[in-house]
Amino acid sequence: MITLYGIPNCDTVKKARAWLSERDLEYTFHDFKKLGVPSNEADTWLKAVGWETLVNRKGTTWRKLEDAERAAVVDATSAKALMLAQTSVIKRPVVQWADGTVTVGFNAVDWEQRL
Repeated sequence: MITLYGIPNCDTVKKARAWLSERDLEYTFHDFKKLGVPSNEADTWLKAVGWETLVNRKGTTWRKLEDAERAAVVDATSAKALMLAQTSVIKRPVVQWADGTVTVGFNAVDWEQRL
């Protein structure tokens, strides 16, 4: 089963969900806003793709953080703490594919090659 993690009103998440639905691929959607980020899943993502990929340093949530908060994110441990506290700072969508692979973001060409 595919699990797509994100926020429902995010445009990129909307595109990813539509892409999966158009191909009749079954998936579970995990809403960060309602359900939070599962701590054990965050560990899996961090190991798979690294904190630099997961933390969206171009987004408004990151820009709204105090300078000291941004400066404190220096490794996987500090990034995880921020991601659990501020779910909107996670680049979206995070996808855990049926084979266990984790990807971040949406790219139709890359996703098509997965199939």
